[in-house]
Amino acid sequence: MIALTLAEIARVTGGELQAAGPHTPETIVDGTVDTDSRGITPGGIFAAKPGAETDGHLFVDAAVEGGAVLAIVERPVAASISQVIVPSVVAALADLARHVVARVRDAGSLTVVGVTGSNGKTTTKNMLARILVDEGETVWPVASFNNEVGAPLTMLRVTPTTRYLVCEFGASAPGEIARLAGLVTPDIGIVLMVGMAHAGGFGGIEATVAAKSELVSAVRPGGTAVLNADDPRVAGMAGIARDRGLEVVWFGRGASAQVRADDVRVDAAGTSCTVHAIGSSAPLRLRVLGEHHVMNALAAIAAATRIGVTLAECVARLETLEIAERWRMQPLGSDSIRIINDAYNASPDSMAAALRTLAQITEPGQRMVAVLGAMSELGEFAEDEHDRVGLLAVRLGVQRIVIVGADARRMFLEAIAQGSWDGEAVFFADADAAYDYLVGELRDGDRVLVKSSNAAGLRHLGDRLGESVS
Repeated sequence: MIALTLAEIARVTGGELQAAGPHTPETIVDGTVDTDSRGITPGGIFAAKPGAETDGHLFVDAAVEGGAVLAIVERPVAASISQVIVPSVVAALADLARHVVARVRDAGSLTVVGVTGSNGKTTTKNMLARILVDEGETVWPVASFNNEVGAPLTMLRVTPTTRYLVCEFGASAPGEIARLAGLVTPDIGIVLMVGMAHAGGFGGIEATVAAKSELVSAVRPGGTAVLNADDPRVAGMAGIARDRGLEVVWFGRGASAQVRADDVRVDAAGTSCTVHAIGSSAPLRLRVLGEHHVMNALAAIAAATRIGVTLAECVARLETLEIAERWRMQPLGSDSIRIINDAYNASPDSMAAALRTLAQITEPGQRMVAVLGAMSELGEFAEDEHDRVGLLAVRLGVQRIVIVGADARRMFLEAIAQGSWDGEAVFFADADAAYDYLVGELRDGDRVLVKSSNAAGLRHLGDRLGESVS
Protein backbone atom coordinates (compact mmCIF):
# COMPACT_ATOMS: atom_id res chain seq x y z
CA MET A 1 0.00 0.00 0.00
CA ILE A 2 1.05 3.62 -0.38
CA ALA A 3 2.34 5.44 2.69
CA LEU A 4 -0.45 7.00 4.78
CA THR A 5 -0.54 8.39 8.27
CA LEU A 6 -2.79 6.84 10.89
CA ALA A 7 -4.78 10.07 10.90
CA GLU A 8 -5.31 9.86 7.11
CA ILE A 9 -6.52 6.27 7.36
CA ALA A 10 -8.97 7.23 10.11
CA ARG A 11 -10.23 10.18 8.07
CA VAL A 12 -10.63 8.21 4.83
CA THR A 13 -12.48 5.37 6.54
CA GLY A 14 -14.59 7.59 8.76
CA GLY A 15 -13.12 5.92 11.82
CA GLU A 16 -11.89 6.89 15.27
CA LEU A 17 -8.16 6.50 15.84
CA GLN A 18 -6.81 5.01 19.05
CA ALA A 19 -3.03 5.18 18.75
CA ALA A 20 -1.03 2.78 20.89
CA GLY A 21 2.59 2.48 22.00
CA PRO A 22 4.94 4.85 20.22
CA HIS A 23 2.41 5.70 17.53
CA THR A 24 0.89 9.14 17.01
CA PRO A 25 -1.67 10.31 14.45
CA GLU A 26 1.24 11.27 12.20
CA THR A 27 2.83 7.81 12.26
CA ILE A 28 3.17 6.54 8.70
CA VAL A 29 2.20 3.00 7.68
CA ASP A 30 2.57 1.41 4.25
CA GLY A 31 2.31 -2.34 4.85
CA THR A 32 -0.02 -4.74 3.10
CA VAL A 33 -3.66 -4.97 4.18
CA ASP A 34 -5.19 -8.36 4.94
CA THR A 35 -8.29 -9.84 6.56
CA ASP A 36 -6.43 -13.08 7.37
CA SER A 37 -4.11 -12.82 10.36
CA ARG A 38 -2.01 -15.64 8.87
CA GLY A 39 -1.16 -13.44 5.90
CA ILE A 40 0.04 -10.48 7.93
CA THR A 41 3.65 -9.43 7.42
CA PRO A 42 5.72 -6.93 9.45
CA GLY A 43 4.28 -3.43 9.11
CA GLY A 44 0.95 -4.78 7.90
CA ILE A 45 -2.61 -3.61 8.52
CA PHE A 46 -5.12 -6.14 9.81
CA ALA A 47 -8.78 -5.66 8.88
CA ALA A 48 -10.77 -7.51 11.55
CA LYS A 49 -13.77 -8.42 9.42
CA PRO A 50 -16.63 -10.19 11.18
CA GLY A 51 -17.66 -13.32 9.30
CA ALA A 52 -20.40 -15.91 9.19
CA GLU A 53 -18.26 -18.58 10.85
CA THR A 54 -15.79 -16.56 12.90
CA ASP A 55 -14.89 -12.98 13.84
CA GLY A 56 -11.69 -11.24 12.83
CA HIS A 57 -11.64 -9.39 16.14
CA LEU A 58 -10.66 -12.69 17.77
CA PHE A 59 -7.45 -12.77 15.76
CA VAL A 60 -6.02 -9.30 16.38
CA ASP A 61 -3.43 -10.70 18.79
CA ALA A 62 -2.34 -13.20 16.14
CA ALA A 63 -2.02 -10.34 13.66
CA VAL A 64 0.16 -8.46 16.15
CA GLU A 65 2.40 -11.51 16.43
CA GLY A 66 2.69 -11.49 12.63
CA GLY A 67 3.89 -7.90 12.70
CA ALA A 68 0.72 -5.85 12.22
CA VAL A 69 1.03 -2.22 13.29
CA LEU A 70 -2.61 -1.22 12.80
CA ALA A 71 -5.97 -2.94 13.17
CA ILE A 72 -9.15 -1.71 11.52
CA VAL A 73 -11.93 -2.85 13.83
CA GLU A 74 -15.63 -2.37 14.49
CA ARG A 75 -15.13 -2.34 18.26
CA PRO A 76 -12.06 -1.68 20.42
CA VAL A 77 -10.03 -4.77 21.26
CA ALA A 78 -7.70 -5.35 24.16
CA ALA A 79 -4.48 -5.61 22.19
CA SER A 80 -1.22 -3.66 22.08
CA ILE A 81 -1.81 -2.20 18.63
CA SER A 82 -3.09 1.05 17.19
CA GLN A 83 -6.70 0.78 16.09
CA VAL A 84 -9.06 2.60 13.78
CA ILE A 85 -12.63 1.93 14.90
CA VAL A 86 -15.13 2.04 12.04
CA PRO A 87 -18.84 1.28 11.62
CA SER A 88 -18.09 -1.41 9.00
CA VAL A 89 -14.73 -3.02 8.21
CA VAL A 90 -15.92 -4.01 4.73
CA ALA A 91 -17.02 -0.45 3.95
CA ALA A 92 -13.74 0.87 5.37
CA LEU A 93 -11.76 -1.38 3.02
CA ALA A 94 -13.72 0.01 0.08
CA ASP A 95 -13.19 3.62 1.15
CA LEU A 96 -9.48 3.05 1.72
CA ALA A 97 -9.08 1.29 -1.65
CA ARG A 98 -10.83 4.14 -3.48
CA HIS A 99 -8.52 6.69 -1.84
CA VAL A 100 -5.31 4.73 -2.46
CA VAL A 101 -6.01 4.06 -6.14
CA ALA A 102 -7.01 7.68 -6.73
CA ARG A 103 -3.79 8.92 -5.09
CA VAL A 104 -1.61 6.65 -7.25
CA ARG A 105 -3.52 7.50 -10.39
CA ASP A 106 -3.30 11.26 -9.75
CA ALA A 107 0.42 11.06 -9.05
CA GLY A 108 1.54 8.89 -11.93
CA SER A 109 0.56 6.80 -14.95
CA LEU A 110 -1.61 4.07 -13.46
CA THR A 111 -3.88 2.22 -15.89
CA VAL A 112 -6.79 0.27 -14.41
CA VAL A 113 -8.40 -2.65 -16.24
CA GLY A 114 -11.59 -4.31 -14.99
CA VAL A 115 -12.69 -7.80 -16.04
CA THR A 116 -16.13 -9.36 -15.63
CA GLY A 117 -18.25 -12.07 -17.21
CA SER A 118 -20.13 -15.19 -16.22
CA ASN A 119 -17.09 -17.35 -17.00
CA GLY A 120 -13.40 -16.84 -17.69
CA LYS A 121 -12.67 -13.89 -15.39
CA THR A 122 -9.81 -15.47 -13.47
CA THR A 123 -8.14 -16.93 -16.55
CA THR A 124 -8.41 -13.65 -18.44
CA LYS A 125 -7.01 -11.51 -15.62
CA ASN A 126 -4.09 -13.95 -15.26
CA MET A 127 -3.43 -13.84 -18.99
CA LEU A 128 -3.58 -10.05 -19.06
CA ALA A 129 -1.35 -9.79 -15.99
CA ARG A 130 1.18 -12.11 -17.62
CA ILE A 131 1.32 -9.78 -20.61
CA LEU A 132 1.49 -6.55 -18.61
CA VAL A 133 3.98 -7.59 -15.94
CA ASP A 134 6.79 -7.34 -18.49
CA GLU A 135 5.71 -3.75 -19.25
CA GLY A 136 5.89 -2.51 -15.67
CA GLU A 137 4.81 -3.10 -12.08
CA THR A 138 1.45 -4.85 -12.23
CA VAL A 139 -1.02 -5.72 -9.48
CA TRP A 140 -3.69 -8.35 -10.04
CA PRO A 141 -5.91 -10.50 -7.80
CA VAL A 142 -4.76 -13.58 -5.97
CA ALA A 143 -6.95 -16.55 -7.00
CA SER A 144 -10.51 -15.19 -7.35
CA PHE A 145 -10.31 -12.08 -5.17
CA ASN A 146 -13.28 -10.49 -6.91
CA ASN A 147 -15.89 -9.72 -4.25
CA GLU A 148 -16.56 -6.92 -1.77
CA VAL A 149 -13.50 -7.95 0.27
CA GLY A 150 -11.13 -9.47 -2.26
CA ALA A 151 -11.38 -6.67 -4.81
CA PRO A 152 -10.47 -3.87 -2.34
CA LEU A 153 -7.64 -5.98 -0.91
CA THR A 154 -6.22 -6.26 -4.43
CA MET A 155 -6.59 -2.51 -5.02
CA LEU A 156 -4.78 -1.78 -1.75
CA ARG A 157 -1.68 -3.57 -3.02
CA VAL A 158 -0.85 -0.75 -5.45
CA THR A 159 2.25 1.33 -4.75
CA PRO A 160 3.46 4.68 -6.11
CA THR A 161 5.32 2.79 -8.86
CA THR A 162 2.45 0.54 -9.98
CA ARG A 163 1.69 1.01 -13.68
CA TYR A 164 -1.15 -1.47 -14.14
CA LEU A 165 -3.95 -2.62 -11.87
CA VAL A 166 -6.04 -5.53 -13.15
CA CYS A 167 -9.29 -6.01 -11.21
CA GLU A 168 -11.62 -8.99 -11.41
CA PHE A 169 -15.24 -8.17 -10.65
CA GLY A 170 -17.61 -10.94 -9.63
CA ALA A 171 -21.15 -10.61 -8.39
CA SER A 172 -24.11 -12.69 -7.30
CA ALA A 173 -26.65 -9.86 -7.19
CA PRO A 174 -27.39 -6.61 -9.06
CA GLY A 175 -25.37 -3.55 -8.04
CA GLU A 176 -22.27 -5.37 -6.79
CA ILE A 177 -20.16 -4.80 -9.90
CA ALA A 178 -21.21 -1.15 -9.98
CA ARG A 179 -20.02 -0.69 -6.39
CA LEU A 180 -16.70 -2.46 -6.90
CA ALA A 181 -15.86 -0.94 -10.28
CA GLY A 182 -16.95 2.45 -8.97
CA LEU A 183 -14.05 2.34 -6.52
CA VAL A 184 -11.52 2.61 -9.36
CA THR A 185 -13.43 3.80 -12.49
CA PRO A 186 -11.44 1.57 -14.88
CA ASP A 187 -9.72 2.89 -17.96
CA ILE A 188 -10.60 -0.34 -19.74
CA GLY A 189 -13.53 -2.63 -19.02
CA ILE A 190 -13.62 -6.20 -20.39
CA VAL A 191 -16.92 -8.10 -20.57
CA LEU A 192 -16.29 -11.73 -21.51
CA MET A 193 -19.70 -13.37 -21.78
CA VAL A 194 -23.11 -13.63 -20.16
CA GLY A 195 -24.27 -17.07 -19.10
CA MET A 196 -26.22 -18.86 -16.41
CA ALA A 197 -23.58 -18.57 -13.65
CA HIS A 198 -25.21 -17.00 -10.56
CA ALA A 199 -28.50 -16.68 -12.47
CA GLY A 200 -30.36 -17.72 -9.33
CA GLY A 201 -29.02 -14.71 -7.44
CA PHE A 202 -29.64 -12.29 -10.28
CA GLY A 203 -33.15 -13.53 -10.97
CA GLY A 204 -32.65 -14.60 -14.58
CA ILE A 205 -30.53 -14.04 -17.65
CA GLU A 206 -31.74 -10.52 -18.45
CA ALA A 207 -30.91 -9.38 -14.94
CA THR A 208 -27.49 -10.99 -15.39
CA VAL A 209 -26.98 -8.94 -18.57
CA ALA A 210 -27.83 -5.76 -16.69
CA ALA A 211 -25.44 -6.66 -13.87
CA LYS A 212 -22.49 -7.36 -16.18
CA SER A 213 -23.14 -4.14 -18.08
CA GLU A 214 -22.48 -2.25 -14.84
CA LEU A 215 -18.76 -2.52 -15.64
CA VAL A 216 -19.23 -0.70 -18.97
CA SER A 217 -21.15 2.03 -17.14
CA ALA A 218 -18.29 2.39 -14.65
CA VAL A 219 -15.48 2.92 -17.20
CA ARG A 220 -14.17 6.45 -16.99
CA PRO A 221 -15.04 8.91 -19.79
CA GLY A 222 -12.69 8.50 -22.71
CA GLY A 223 -11.97 4.90 -21.75
CA THR A 224 -12.40 1.65 -23.64
CA ALA A 225 -14.94 -1.17 -23.52
CA VAL A 226 -13.54 -4.52 -24.70
CA LEU A 227 -16.58 -6.57 -25.71
CA ASN A 228 -17.25 -10.10 -26.94
CA ALA A 229 -18.53 -9.80 -30.51
CA ASP A 230 -19.75 -13.43 -30.49
CA ASP A 231 -22.11 -13.02 -27.53
CA PRO A 232 -25.21 -11.02 -28.53
CA ARG A 233 -25.90 -10.12 -24.90
CA VAL A 234 -22.44 -8.60 -24.52
CA ALA A 235 -22.51 -7.02 -27.96
CA GLY A 236 -25.65 -5.18 -26.92
CA MET A 237 -23.61 -3.33 -24.31
CA ALA A 238 -21.95 -1.32 -27.10
CA GLY A 239 -24.88 1.08 -26.93
CA ILE A 240 -24.07 1.86 -23.30
CA ALA A 241 -20.42 2.34 -24.20
CA ARG A 242 -21.12 4.70 -27.08
CA ASP A 243 -23.63 6.71 -25.08
CA ARG A 244 -20.84 7.33 -22.59
CA GLY A 245 -18.29 8.22 -25.25
CA LEU A 246 -16.21 5.08 -24.85
CA GLU A 247 -14.17 3.41 -27.54
CA VAL A 248 -15.37 -0.14 -28.29
CA VAL A 249 -12.85 -2.86 -29.13
CA TRP A 250 -14.33 -6.17 -30.29
CA PHE A 251 -12.85 -9.62 -29.74
CA GLY A 252 -14.18 -12.96 -30.94
CA ARG A 253 -13.97 -15.79 -33.44
CA GLY A 254 -16.01 -14.05 -36.14
CA ALA A 255 -14.61 -11.99 -39.01
CA SER A 256 -16.11 -8.76 -37.65
CA ALA A 257 -13.99 -8.78 -34.48
CA GLN A 258 -10.94 -6.51 -34.41
CA VAL A 259 -9.06 -9.10 -32.35
CA ARG A 260 -9.98 -12.55 -33.56
CA ALA A 261 -8.76 -16.12 -33.89
CA ASP A 262 -9.12 -18.88 -36.45
CA ASP A 263 -7.63 -22.31 -37.14
CA VAL A 264 -8.27 -23.34 -33.51
CA ARG A 265 -6.98 -26.78 -32.53
CA VAL A 266 -7.03 -28.55 -29.16
CA ASP A 267 -4.96 -31.50 -28.00
CA ALA A 268 -3.69 -32.91 -24.72
CA ALA A 269 -0.74 -30.48 -24.69
CA GLY A 270 -2.74 -27.28 -25.08
CA THR A 271 -4.60 -25.09 -27.53
CA SER A 272 -3.38 -23.58 -30.81
CA CYS A 273 -4.79 -20.88 -33.04
CA THR A 274 -3.87 -17.97 -35.28
CA VAL A 275 -4.56 -14.54 -33.79
CA HIS A 276 -5.32 -11.49 -35.92
CA ALA A 277 -5.06 -8.05 -34.30
CA ILE A 278 -4.11 -4.47 -35.13
CA GLY A 279 -3.23 -5.28 -38.71
CA SER A 280 -1.01 -8.28 -38.05
CA SER A 281 -1.29 -12.01 -37.41
CA ALA A 282 0.61 -14.50 -35.28
CA PRO A 283 0.35 -18.17 -34.33
CA LEU A 284 -0.42 -18.77 -30.65
CA ARG A 285 0.23 -22.00 -28.78
CA LEU A 286 -1.36 -21.93 -25.33
CA ARG A 287 -0.35 -24.51 -22.76
CA VAL A 288 -3.73 -23.91 -21.12
CA LEU A 289 -6.20 -26.66 -22.02
CA GLY A 290 -9.52 -25.89 -23.62
CA GLU A 291 -10.85 -24.22 -26.75
CA HIS A 292 -12.87 -21.83 -24.58
CA HIS A 293 -9.65 -20.26 -23.32
CA VAL A 294 -8.98 -18.86 -26.79
CA MET A 295 -11.67 -16.25 -26.12
CA ASN A 296 -10.04 -15.37 -22.81
CA ALA A 297 -6.70 -14.93 -24.57
CA LEU A 298 -8.31 -12.72 -27.23
CA ALA A 299 -9.85 -10.51 -24.55
CA ALA A 300 -6.48 -10.13 -22.83
CA ILE A 301 -4.78 -9.36 -26.13
CA ALA A 302 -7.46 -6.81 -27.03
CA ALA A 303 -6.88 -4.91 -23.79
CA ALA A 304 -3.10 -5.19 -23.94
CA THR A 305 -2.80 -4.00 -27.54
CA ARG A 306 -5.08 -1.09 -26.68
CA ILE A 307 -2.56 -0.19 -23.97
CA GLY A 308 0.28 -0.38 -26.49
CA VAL A 309 1.72 -3.90 -26.28
CA THR A 310 2.43 -5.44 -29.69
CA LEU A 311 0.69 -8.62 -30.80
CA ALA A 312 4.04 -10.41 -31.01
CA GLU A 313 4.82 -9.50 -27.41
CA CYS A 314 1.37 -10.62 -26.25
CA VAL A 315 1.75 -13.99 -27.93
CA ALA A 316 5.27 -14.61 -26.65
CA ARG A 317 4.23 -13.90 -23.07
CA LEU A 318 1.01 -15.90 -23.18
CA GLU A 319 2.91 -18.93 -24.42
CA THR A 320 4.84 -19.01 -21.13
CA LEU A 321 1.65 -19.40 -19.06
CA GLU A 322 1.45 -23.03 -17.94
CA ILE A 323 -1.98 -23.09 -16.28
CA ALA A 324 -4.76 -20.56 -15.90
CA GLU A 325 -4.93 -21.03 -12.12
CA ARG A 326 -4.84 -23.92 -9.69
CA TRP A 327 -7.96 -26.11 -10.03
CA ARG A 328 -8.82 -24.59 -13.41
CA MET A 329 -8.19 -27.10 -16.20
CA GLN A 330 -5.10 -28.11 -14.21
CA PRO A 331 -3.33 -31.18 -15.64
CA LEU A 332 -2.34 -33.73 -12.98
CA GLY A 333 -1.31 -37.38 -12.92
CA SER A 334 0.86 -38.96 -15.59
CA ASP A 335 0.93 -39.46 -19.35
CA SER A 336 -0.79 -42.83 -18.90
CA ILE A 337 -3.63 -41.51 -16.72
CA ARG A 338 -4.24 -37.78 -17.06
CA ILE A 339 -6.41 -35.95 -14.50
CA ILE A 340 -7.85 -32.56 -15.46
CA ASN A 341 -8.83 -30.81 -12.23
CA ASP A 342 -11.31 -28.05 -13.08
CA ALA A 343 -13.32 -28.09 -9.87
CA TYR A 344 -12.91 -24.58 -8.52
CA ASN A 345 -16.01 -23.20 -10.23
CA ALA A 346 -18.75 -24.50 -12.48
CA SER A 347 -21.63 -23.08 -14.46
CA PRO A 348 -23.64 -24.61 -17.31
CA ASP A 349 -21.35 -22.92 -19.85
CA SER A 350 -18.07 -23.88 -18.20
CA MET A 351 -19.30 -27.42 -17.52
CA ALA A 352 -20.13 -27.87 -21.20
CA ALA A 353 -16.80 -26.36 -22.27
CA ALA A 354 -14.86 -28.68 -19.96
CA LEU A 355 -16.71 -31.77 -21.18
CA ARG A 356 -16.08 -30.82 -24.80
CA THR A 357 -12.40 -30.31 -24.01
CA LEU A 358 -12.31 -33.81 -22.48
CA ALA A 359 -13.68 -35.19 -25.74
CA GLN A 360 -11.18 -33.19 -27.80
CA ILE A 361 -8.09 -34.37 -25.90
CA THR A 362 -9.09 -38.05 -25.73
CA GLU A 363 -7.54 -40.04 -28.56
CA PRO A 364 -8.82 -43.29 -30.07
CA GLY A 365 -8.21 -46.16 -27.68
CA GLN A 366 -8.31 -43.91 -24.65
CA ARG A 367 -11.29 -43.65 -22.30
CA MET A 368 -13.18 -40.55 -21.18
CA VAL A 369 -14.07 -40.37 -17.48
CA ALA A 370 -16.08 -37.41 -16.15
CA VAL A 371 -16.27 -36.90 -12.37
CA LEU A 372 -18.98 -34.28 -11.90
CA GLY A 373 -20.43 -32.42 -8.93
CA ALA A 374 -23.08 -29.79 -8.45
CA MET A 375 -23.24 -26.32 -9.97
CA SER A 376 -24.10 -23.66 -7.40
CA GLU A 377 -26.27 -20.53 -7.43
CA LEU A 378 -28.59 -21.53 -10.26
CA GLY A 379 -31.80 -21.09 -8.27
CA GLU A 380 -34.91 -22.17 -10.14
CA PHE A 381 -32.78 -23.16 -13.15
CA ALA A 382 -30.76 -25.78 -11.24
CA GLU A 383 -32.72 -28.90 -12.15
CA ASP A 384 -32.91 -28.22 -15.89
CA GLU A 385 -29.25 -27.19 -16.11
CA HIS A 386 -28.04 -30.28 -14.25
CA ASP A 387 -30.18 -32.40 -16.60
CA ARG A 388 -28.48 -30.78 -19.60
CA VAL A 389 -25.03 -31.64 -18.26
CA GLY A 390 -25.99 -35.30 -17.86
CA LEU A 391 -27.40 -35.31 -21.40
CA LEU A 392 -24.27 -33.72 -22.85
CA ALA A 393 -21.98 -36.23 -21.14
CA VAL A 394 -23.92 -39.07 -22.75
CA ARG A 395 -24.00 -37.44 -26.19
CA LEU A 396 -20.23 -36.86 -26.08
CA GLY A 397 -19.76 -40.57 -25.45
CA VAL A 398 -18.19 -40.32 -22.01
CA GLN A 399 -17.55 -43.94 -21.00
CA ARG A 400 -17.63 -43.40 -17.23
CA ILE A 401 -19.86 -40.69 -15.77
CA VAL A 402 -19.19 -40.43 -12.04
CA ILE A 403 -21.64 -38.15 -10.24
CA VAL A 404 -20.80 -37.03 -6.69
CA GLY A 405 -23.12 -35.45 -4.12
CA ALA A 406 -26.88 -35.28 -3.62
CA ASP A 407 -27.12 -31.83 -5.25
CA ALA A 408 -25.74 -33.30 -8.49
CA ARG A 409 -27.93 -36.43 -8.57
CA ARG A 410 -30.04 -35.03 -11.43
CA MET A 411 -27.01 -35.47 -13.73
CA PHE A 412 -26.89 -39.17 -12.85
CA LEU A 413 -30.61 -39.67 -13.38
CA GLU A 414 -30.51 -37.89 -16.74
CA ALA A 415 -27.51 -39.95 -17.88
CA ILE A 416 -29.43 -43.12 -16.98
CA ALA A 417 -32.51 -41.85 -18.81
CA GLN A 418 -30.40 -41.17 -21.91
CA GLY A 419 -29.07 -44.72 -22.06
CA SER A 420 -26.12 -44.98 -19.66
CA TRP A 421 -27.72 -47.79 -17.66
CA ASP A 422 -25.07 -50.49 -18.07
CA GLY A 423 -22.58 -49.20 -15.52
CA GLU A 424 -21.42 -46.19 -17.53
CA ALA A 425 -23.04 -43.80 -15.01
CA VAL A 426 -22.54 -44.22 -11.26
CA PHE A 427 -23.52 -42.10 -8.28
CA PHE A 428 -21.75 -41.56 -4.95
CA ALA A 429 -22.96 -39.55 -2.01
CA ASP A 430 -19.52 -38.16 -1.15
CA ALA A 431 -16.03 -37.64 -2.51
CA ASP A 432 -14.43 -40.37 -0.37
CA ALA A 433 -16.70 -43.03 -1.83
CA ALA A 434 -16.04 -41.73 -5.34
CA TYR A 435 -12.30 -41.82 -4.71
CA ASP A 436 -12.41 -45.45 -3.57
CA TYR A 437 -14.31 -46.37 -6.72
CA LEU A 438 -12.04 -44.44 -9.07
CA VAL A 439 -8.79 -45.78 -7.62
CA GLY A 440 -9.97 -49.26 -8.54
CA GLU A 441 -11.59 -48.25 -11.84
CA LEU A 442 -9.01 -46.05 -13.58
CA ARG A 443 -6.67 -47.67 -16.10
CA ASP A 444 -3.92 -46.71 -18.49
CA GLY A 445 -5.14 -44.40 -21.23
CA ASP A 446 -7.88 -42.79 -19.18
CA ARG A 447 -8.49 -39.06 -19.52
CA VAL A 448 -10.32 -37.89 -16.39
CA LEU A 449 -12.16 -34.59 -15.93
CA VAL A 450 -13.05 -33.49 -12.39
CA LYS A 451 -15.55 -30.63 -12.55
CA SER A 452 -17.86 -28.96 -10.03
CA SER A 453 -18.54 -25.72 -8.25
CA ASN A 454 -16.26 -24.79 -5.39
CA ALA A 455 -18.90 -25.64 -2.79
CA ALA A 456 -18.99 -29.27 -3.92
CA GLY A 457 -15.37 -29.72 -2.83
CA LEU A 458 -14.31 -31.96 -5.72
CA ARG A 459 -11.11 -29.97 -6.28
CA HIS A 460 -9.60 -31.92 -3.38
CA LEU A 461 -10.79 -35.18 -4.94
CA GLY A 462 -9.01 -34.13 -8.12
CA ASP A 463 -5.81 -33.51 -6.19
CA ARG A 464 -6.05 -36.94 -4.51
CA LEU A 465 -6.61 -38.67 -7.82
CA GLY A 466 -3.66 -36.83 -9.35
CA GLU A 467 -1.39 -38.00 -6.56
CA SER A 468 -2.68 -41.57 -6.74
CA VAL A 469 -1.83 -42.01 -10.43
CA SER A 470 1.42 -40.04 -10.58
